[in-house]
Amino acid sequence: MFLTRNVVSMIKSAGTRLIPAIVILIMLFTGCTKQAKIAEKNVSKYGGTLLLSTTSDPKSFNEIIAKETSTGDAIGFLFEGLTRTNGVTTEVKPCLAEEWSVSNAGLVWTFFLRKDVQWFDGKPLTADDVLFTYNDIIYNKDIPASARDIFTIEGKQIKFEKIDDYTVKLTLPKSFAPLLRQLSQAILPKHILEEAVKAGKFNSTWGVDTLPSKIIGTGPFMLTEFKPGERLTYAKNPIYWQKDKEGKQLPYIDKIVKFVVEKDDVQLVQFESKEIDVLSIREKDFAYLKKKEQTGNYTTYDCGPSFGTNFISFNQNPNTVKQPKLNWFRDKSFRKAVAHIIDKQTIINNVMKGIGYSQDAAMEKAAVIFHNPFVTRYEYDLNKAKKILVDNGYKDTDEDGIIEDKNGNPIKFTMITNADNTVRQNIGAIIAADLKKIGMDVSFTPMEFNSMVTKLTSTHDWDAVLIGLTGGIDPHGGKNVWTSDGHLHLWNPKPTDTKQQKVWEKYLTPWETEMDTIFDKGASELDEAKRKALYWRWQEIAAEELPVIYTVNGAALYAVRNRFGNLQPTAYGGVFHNIEQLYIQ
Repeated sequence: MFLTRNVVSMIKSAGTRLIPAIVILIMLFTGCTKQAKIAEKNVSKYGGTLLLSTTSDPKSFNEIIAKETSTGDAIGFLFEGLTRTNGVTTEVKPCLAEEWSVSNAGLVWTFFLRKDVQWFDGKPLTADDVLFTYNDIIYNKDIPASARDIFTIEGKQIKFEKIDDYTVKLTLPKSFAPLLRQLSQAILPKHILEEAVKAGKFNSTWGVDTLPSKIIGTGPFMLTEFKPGERLTYAKNPIYWQKDKEGKQLPYIDKIVKFVVEKDDVQLVQFESKEIDVLSIREKDFAYLKKKEQTGNYTTYDCGPSFGTNFISFNQNPNTVKQPKLNWFRDKSFRKAVAHIIDKQTIINNVMKGIGYSQDAAMEKAAVIFHNPFVTRYEYDLNKAKKILVDNGYKDTDEDGIIEDKNGNPIKFTMITNADNTVRQNIGAIIAADLKKIGMDVSFTPMEFNSMVTKLTSTHDWDAVLIGLTGGIDPHGGKNVWTSDGHLHLWNPKPTDTKQQKVWEKYLTPWETEMDTIFDKGASELDEAKRKALYWRWQEIAAEELPVIYTVNGAALYAVRNRFGNLQPTAYGGVFHNIEQLYIQ
């Protein structure tokens, strides 16, 4: 999982989750209420420029150490994994591995790589690149790779071995249900990055100051230009391995320009003025844009509930949060009171114009099978919130309108969110106003997205945050968030410093330890019903303990100009899951 700038993404990144294809086909493919109808003509599909937008510069071009979507969105067209997930059916398909076999009761997997894949610089992709990516980077303890959480099974690593230049053998310590889907993890070039890894400089490699020509992948597009605060430009990969059904070279589109447009309102204006081709629509703008489809020559798509979340979390890090705040934020009754002031229906009605979904469980409704609809719900009730606080010693003893804890400390803290997301800003304003109604002195502060990510994942100097995470089909994709040692265990991350670890261990809770066990067992359990039971239990714990307090889930809404062929937007795949097959009419 990654921290998200927006609820809905048009580009899907590597980590994904499992659900039967027939369910997804019904839910996602037919869920988009309108499908573009573009007449086939006897003209070339090749050429043209796709114009897109993004709300911030990338934080890095190094996806391995990224914990946010600004990096993934910037390089999503550049890299590929051994497998890929079909954006419509969600079936796992071959990618850099053209086929595979399995033996020894599912513990030994053999992957046969394509022999026609070249890196952007013309070097062939081989088994050495696969082993380098996993053994030297992902499993390298000096590299803060979130993917290491995903590919560690009950504390043990998967053994990657080279059979020959185009054959890789994986030996699993235990059965691993999410394996094929998780192998969409991007493969990186050994001949480009090996020196940086050996020198201990990988973590600072491929920063935003890197020349685009130095970022080498195998994907359908290459980054050719990055002008901070202005745009990212991509050119088609002329030696890309994929071909269409007629055996012709892909991709069809020649060029992609992604403009950096920090404000959602400005993106809307640019879409209407035809400066960009695609818009991820805010719920409040959907009816307005739908009315203008014909005159604007575009199509709107409602693909149903999105994969992704919006939630509040309090910083429970004992190494960075000072008293008395640490006591407040680690007090479950305090968090439960806050849960009761989330007016989800008002948020859906006013902010999302009726197009939204109340979220209570850690798995989104779009995940269907793994979504637990029976978790504890917290109805909007300010009086109940006040009673919980009073019963636990939070009272306005000096009658100044601000409640104090048992030691007389006024409840005062800052809640941050990303300034480029007006939906979150509006949600946060509603929540902050209700927090003040129950006597909490809250400063709601939107800030630049990448600066916020630094606070959340590096300096850890924050009180409360309104943020979201990418979603998916299989819960295992969230292991880096929910296990106690996960690299994105947001509310109480495990420190690397030995002295700080001892402090952290004192504050580790039994319910976090139970989650660790659930994610270990869930990964190795092959029986779908048993996996479901495990992950439903995890969601029950999350809803009871409230390390994150969910708000609302948005819809996957898009507007796309009527000039593209092979377009199949879905809630899971977004608009560009088949970017190499899209063409401009």
